[in-house]
Amino acid sequence: MQFSDIIGQEYIKNYLAKSAFSGRIPHAQMFVGPEGSGTLALAIAYAQFILCQNSDSENLGGNESCNLKFENLSHPDLHFVYPTVTTEDVKSKPKSIDFIGDWRQFVLGNPYGSLFDWYQILGVQNKQGEIRVEDAQEIVRLLSLKSYEGGYKVMIIWMAEKMNIAASNKLLKILEEPTDKTLFVLVVENEEDLLQTIRSRCQAIQFGAIPEKEIQAALLSRGVTDVRQASKIAHQAQGNYNKALQLLHEKSEDDIFEKWFVDWVRAAFRAKGNTAIIQELIAWSEQIAGLGRETQKKFLSYCINMFRQALLLNYQTTSLVYIEPKIDKFKLENFAPFVNGNNIQEIFKELSDAIYHIERNGNAKIILTDLSIKLTRLIHKK
Repeated sequence: MQFSDIIGQEYIKNYLAKSAFSGRIPHAQMFVGPEGSGTLALAIAYAQFILCQNSDSENLGGNESCNLKFENLSHPDLHFVYPTVTTEDVKSKPKSIDFIGDWRQFVLGNPYGSLFDWYQILGVQNKQGEIRVEDAQEIVRLLSLKSYEGGYKVMIIWMAEKMNIAASNKLLKILEEPTDKTLFVLVVENEEDLLQTIRSRCQAIQFGAIPEKEIQAALLSRGVTDVRQASKIAHQAQGNYNKALQLLHEKSEDDIFEKWFVDWVRAAFRAKGNTAIIQELIAWSEQIAGLGRETQKKFLSYCINMFRQALLLNYQTTSLVYIEPKIDKFKLENFAPFVNGNNIQEIFKELSDAIYHIERNGNAKIILTDLSIKLTRLIHKK
């Protein structure tokens, strides 16, 4: 993968190329950025630039056979670690290497793919992915060996915040005292979820969301001929190129999330003074509770965003509103007056608490039912 394949992030690309040219390569770096900002894609391009000893910032002019190995991510000195779960084929102590075929297919298909997309490939169901101590042991083993081609060994840890405590503690020593010519790149979305002792050993590079114009240009380069459509998708994507691709191919999970959200808030509205509607909210909670935990968490995050969009519309900051509901007879402008400064903080808190408790394996039906009953009060708060 070449630097020119990465959308935007020009400053970071130039910085990484110059530091490599000058021989000042920090042994542990942390690429921090939101979903779809290109952190993983740029980590791979950076690894190719270093391992293939390419002579310019476009990853050209180096070792051609080495560059070819990156076309299918098969370079022997490039290693990946990422969250996994037990499956029918891997029933206990799963490691990243057990899923390397699926991983290569996932990354080559879309290097901007999200953690949720990866979990869909794994079929996580009601499980939650993590990076376990077995992966950390494999990292230590691999990096204790000499590199195959005599240069650097690069270890990319994707979604490093999913490392459990045992894995994090196992990595501390090698992060602090790595073997010669070893490069760690930790790709992170939520930096605060990573242990402070890990973060303190890494040089952090902050990625911003991709500007709308650059997403629009990328879509047009992929064959989108309608400039207006590309502009609309770029605006709705909010700096997330993965989201833009989903919107382009109409594969976004937002459609079903929108239906669940509208069913939920409509029932919450009708529940005021009508206790019989509580049964609808309980049925809704049972429906969502039957989904996998990762889907539940992503849906609740979607709900937070919907309330935020309604609040922005209520306070007439329409330039920041990008969601266009498709559900019949549900208009965001009609819903917006019910989301205001008097209830938004409590709504956010309840949704955030629900995500927290689901993440810690709480009973989803009880959590969602409690959340729904609280919403019936908060949505009518003037």
